[in-house]
Amino acid sequence: MSSADKTAKLYYGPSNFRVLRPGSHVLCAVTGVPIPLAELRYWSAERQEAYASCEIATRRLLGIDPA
Repeated sequence: MSSADKTAKLYYGPSNFRVLRPGSHVLCAVTGVPIPLAELRYWSAERQEAYASCEIATRRLLGIDPA
């Protein structure tokens, strides 16, 4: 399995992220949907979580069930 098929491990900072383990994507913390690193725009540095969309991120941070 190449790194292009693997889930990356990231450290999420307030304005950027750092790759700790190479991979092509991360998983949304709420939905489990793969997010290609080139498309990753929403995350929580405090929770160290990635989100697939701004709606999912907002609902998670407000404690609203995104389902």
